[in-house]
Amino acid sequence: MEIDSVKGTTAGEEGKGLGPTFNGNSCAMCHAFPAVGGTSPATNPQVALATLHGANNVVPSFIKANGPVREARFVSTNPSNPAAPLDGGVHGLYTIKGRPDAVGCTVAQTDFASQLAAKNVIFRIPTPVFGLGLVENTPDAALQANLSLNQAQKAALGIAGRLNTSGNDGTVTKFGWKAQNKSLIIFAGEAYNVEQGVSNYVFSNERSAAGCAMNPTPEDTEDVDEFANFMRFSAPPAATTSTASQLNGKTLFGTVGCALCHSPSLTTADSPFSGMGKVTYSPYSDFALHNMGSNLADGILQGGAGPDEFRTAPLWGVGQRLFFLHDGRTSDLLQAIQAHSSPGTDCVTNQSFLRFEVNNNNFAPIGLQFTCGSEANKVIQNFNALSSTQKQAILDFLRSL
Repeated sequence: MEIDSVKGTTAGEEGKGLGPTFNGNSCAMCHAFPAVGGTSPATNPQVALATLHGANNVVPSFIKANGPVREARFVSTNPSNPAAPLDGGVHGLYTIKGRPDAVGCTVAQTDFASQLAAKNVIFRIPTPVFGLGLVENTPDAALQANLSLNQAQKAALGIAGRLNTSGNDGTVTKFGWKAQNKSLIIFAGEAYNVEQGVSNYVFSNERSAAGCAMNPTPEDTEDVDEFANFMRFSAPPAATTSTASQLNGKTLFGTVGCALCHSPSLTTADSPFSGMGKVTYSPYSDFALHNMGSNLADGILQGGAGPDEFRTAPLWGVGQRLFFLHDGRTSDLLQAIQAHSSPGTDCVTNQSFLRFEVNNNNFAPIGLQFTCGSEANKVIQNFNALSSTQKQAILDFLRSL
């Protein structure tokens, strides 16, 4: 809940290192609902943040008072050229220019209007961080075994999926919308640097512009550990599934195929922390990447994740969220379900061709991945074939999580 100012000298804002560009001035500002550690609140605090302490910012058109909290990424470095290199990075909504603790900083706010006109902007909303210590302590082998379950049923429905992995040791990465981060400490360090602009010992370089690096770096050497511990030891949401409709919805959730990706249970490894070892928990996620087709594709590559791939979003706590999907495009849970489908003729091809020589050996690896439509298409067809009462039962079940 600590609020960051630029130099840590502003009353009530003792955290140090805000900017030069930023999306928020505290973790809890964005991870706010239904409690600290959650996701976007109903009223978006980013609106008032634009001119806080005299900052010279204009609220972008995609930031609304009634939410959701958002970050913005650009798909391409040059949207007028389809062959241009991809961008993919977060572009901070605001700058510290104009603040009394940022005298001399003249960095201009990003021109979001022109990028929006070029259809080059995609959005992300905060992911809840409750229960992530259990996720962190789930062994790779358990995730791989879970992904291998029910292969015949998955194949019949067009469901594949794969785990994102680290390029260094091949181990599974599982945090973030595309499962791009390996650990909670990396997850925390990246967010502190990207969302608030605070350099830290995990992400030590300032996201600076000329004249805007106001402090020695890294600006933080302790907070990231505390952020990671908060996520690690926060309890997971507790389901309240009990009514006849909710219980029927739980059964139907499995029958139509939702549970093949939104896995109902996983088990942690041994843990040095009391109560966290050998725990079976219910995240309703396989933490794997799945092709979701054009309706959800964002064009962002993270780790091994492709332009239309996303980690299966954990559904625990979904009953208390106000905004759904990676970009918060809807507050209607039924619309969020329907958005999982896409035209089956919409195909994505990822390919790479390399040729090089190392130690007098020639190498020519070829990578090719070809998918058409969303892996959830047939599941959504099954859902749409249900009666209105059965669909409502699934919604009632989800609202009980």
